[in-house]
Amino acid sequence: MSSIGPVQDRTWPHGPIQLASTLAWLRLCAIAGQALTIAFVAIVLRIELPLVKLGAAIGFLGIFACFAFWRLSGPWRVSSIESVAHIAVDTLVLWYLLHLTGGATNPFVSLLVMPITLAATALPLRQVAIVAALSVAAYLVLMVSFVPLPAMHDIGAPGGFNLHIIGMAISFAITAAMLGFFIARLARALRARQADAELERERALRDEGILAIATQAASTAHELNTPLSTMRMLLGELARDHATDSALSADIALLSGQAERCRNILRDLVAVGSNQLAGIPEPMPVGDFVGRVRESFRLLRPEIEVSYSGDAAVEALPIKVMPALSHALVNLLNNAADASLANGIERVELDIGRMDDRLALRVRDFGPGMQTTIQRGAGMRFQTTKHDGLGLGLALANATAERFGGSLIAQAAASGGTLQCLLLPLATLDNPDHGH
Repeated sequence: MSSIGPVQDRTWPHGPIQLASTLAWLRLCAIAGQALTIAFVAIVLRIELPLVKLGAAIGFLGIFACFAFWRLSGPWRVSSIESVAHIAVDTLVLWYLLHLTGGATNPFVSLLVMPITLAATALPLRQVAIVAALSVAAYLVLMVSFVPLPAMHDIGAPGGFNLHIIGMAISFAITAAMLGFFIARLARALRARQADAELERERALRDEGILAIATQAASTAHELNTPLSTMRMLLGELARDHATDSALSADIALLSGQAERCRNILRDLVAVGSNQLAGIPEPMPVGDFVGRVRESFRLLRPEIEVSYSGDAAVEALPIKVMPALSHALVNLLNNAADASLANGIERVELDIGRMDDRLALRVRDFGPGMQTTIQRGAGMRFQTTKHDGLGLGLALANATAERFGGSLIAQAAASGGTLQCLLLPLATLDNPDHGH
């Protein structure tokens, strides 16, 4: 006298409101199943039934079903006790229908187990115990108080036993289907939660590693400032002392430039940390942000050609840029450059576009490509395919993407190499305070 209704959520997260929603759909199926069963028994089998009372019970359940859907459409919180009340209504209506149709001799009496199964998947133990006690009490009452059905009560009558067996088979099929369905969904939900827990564990380990590296980097930056100042001072003196030696002056100028570059990097490192802690974003169009990143990368890797393409409409979009975002894109370009050079190609591709409500920053290299296992875990662990790599670039880029509520996706490019796609919600870029 019941059936399985649709469940809306794929992972079916368990809780009182999810249970109440599931019950609401099952209730509709139960109403239809009960009405069809009563019609079949009364019309086809020609067994006398108290149709008015049965119809009144099913009508009451229909009214309650409408109330339940109205209740679930509102903003009010659904408590465990309220879910138990919904189950109690269903159980009492089922008890009344069974009472009028043979009581414990009705083959559908085993459906009283279903409320216990549903409650066990979503409610605390105390509420499950209440539901179980109600179902057991209903069954015990049906053993002594019921209106007998002629064909069912007299099992020895011609055809009575066969009808009882058929009813038991239908009841068994319904019970087995519902148990299998809900237990399978419960197992799938548990597996999904285990996968989420493993992913969170990997993220926590990665973030701990990044924090340790950041702490060490800050200490190193402080310690390097003094020797760099000394080197710059000595290089200046050497340049003055050997001004007439053109070859040596050129080398000294190169060293001075590299020392100045190191000093600027340290200053940028301190500035990034200060701005990140202060949470100060810089407003600019997407095109200006990408242009600034390309210029920084050109100074860092002048030997690499960056083939750029972008949508003019996307370039004009205003965003608020945090320093970490620029470094994330530079890291992706730097990794792509190393991968391309490994194949003897001094070129990478940078493309910006839009995917629904997200900004898509795509960086493609011309290297040998990533293994599938590395693509799946790209940015989650400190791993690298480079001989002298540390595996920091992708991890930092992925951590930055997650901080903005976005993601980093690695996939094989159509004509070779790897395509890294940094997806960032435009709403978060417009208001970085709402990022994760």
